[in-house]
Amino acid sequence: MIRKLIKKVIAKVTKPSASVPAVLPAARYGITPEHISPGARLVCETLQRHGHQAYVVGGAVRDLLLSRTPKDFDVATDAHPEQVRALFRRAHIIGRRFKIVHVYHGKETVEVTTFRGLVDPERAPVDAHGRLLDDNVFGTHAEDAQRRDFTINALYYDPVAGVLHDFHHGVGDIEARTLRVIGDPEQRYREDPVRMLRAVRLAAKLDLLIDPAARAPIRRLAPLLENVPPARLFDEIVKILTSGYALACLERLREEGLHGGLLPVLDLVFAHPSGERFVRLALEDSDRRIREGKSASPAFSFAALLWPRVLDEWRRRQAQGEPVFPALEAAMDTVLETQAESLAITRKLAGDIRELWMMQPRFERRAGKAPYRLVEQPRYRAGWDFLSLRAKAGEVPEELPRWWQRFAHGDEAERAALLREARSAGEPPAKRKRRRRPRKANAVEPGTIAVTPTPDAP
Repeated sequence: MIRKLIKKVIAKVTKPSASVPAVLPAARYGITPEHISPGARLVCETLQRHGHQAYVVGGAVRDLLLSRTPKDFDVATDAHPEQVRALFRRAHIIGRRFKIVHVYHGKETVEVTTFRGLVDPERAPVDAHGRLLDDNVFGTHAEDAQRRDFTINALYYDPVAGVLHDFHHGVGDIEARTLRVIGDPEQRYREDPVRMLRAVRLAAKLDLLIDPAARAPIRRLAPLLENVPPARLFDEIVKILTSGYALACLERLREEGLHGGLLPVLDLVFAHPSGERFVRLALEDSDRRIREGKSASPAFSFAALLWPRVLDEWRRRQAQGEPVFPALEAAMDTVLETQAESLAITRKLAGDIRELWMMQPRFERRAGKAPYRLVEQPRYRAGWDFLSLRAKAGEVPEELPRWWQRFAHGDEAERAALLREARSAGEPPAKRKRRRRPRKANAVEPGTIAVTPTPDAP
């Protein structure tokens, strides 16, 4: 008992203060200036040369410690935005509520943020649920670290001195593969409910264990997401879908009860085996492409997530006698309008989603000039990928995407043979549009009596 007490006292004494960071040699953890992008190094060197503090911060440092390649490099500094802009020829200030600076170095854009300060909870405006409505103030290096959400994101690397500044034992948490919230988790979640989504996303993406204290309030506080602006939720779901670990993230969101505020259709999707199989196949394919460094469209992932619900509604309307295309358009409207209540899907993205969906019945038409027109569409390849996933999920015959693949890459002779093959397999011939003859000025309709006009009397 006494030994345990002594250990606790020693731990409290030796643990660095939240206002004084542990300064660690970065080379010990395999981080050197060469791991930092040229633009970020230049920004840090220039700011420090003019008497400012400047560090590579956040996800880039975390990823390097986890032996991952950072997507980008952000810089935090004590210099105010106007001071940063004055030091670089190609830079401009963006943002209204909290100004940041974009510094351009060749094709690279470095985001430079001034240290953020702590907010007085008694004076800061909050809503009825405790969410901060205005928290944009400048502060010190220690305050900026305190403002960060998780310990593994509150790490600062100085590429000039070659050291890490660790205020909250973030390096130790990375070594322990643990995601821990800075401060009281419930209070931090109430201040910004999106932090719960970030916790789940990072844990799934980085294969981390969420600290029990950080996990405990999540399910209970999940309804707070209903008070978050839809545009912010949309940004977060896009990050999830383009993380390369979208399937794992969505599964974790369902486990924690957070998916209802993002994608309320997920429960309906996973309740049907065919819908679940299609979504899993689509997300696995998208995740694989992203991890291989290939392009992947958020529109494709959104279209896949919402497709099972669209398909159900489309089939229901066709069973009631509605024509194919009008029924699909009505089904699309219904699903997108329902989803818009929680996510502010942009107009452009919604247009891309609709285009993918509207191409699907067109793949059923393999006669006349329709196949030639379809393969010339700019988004044909994306539509074909979507069709292939539907075939793997058992929605359409597997022969259908194979036919289109041969048609798209075949010469004229092979295309003509494929059209004959489709016609012999029962494909209805293309309907020829009847051309209406233009009516002559003095034309007489059949069954009527012609009347010759008489001239007016003089």
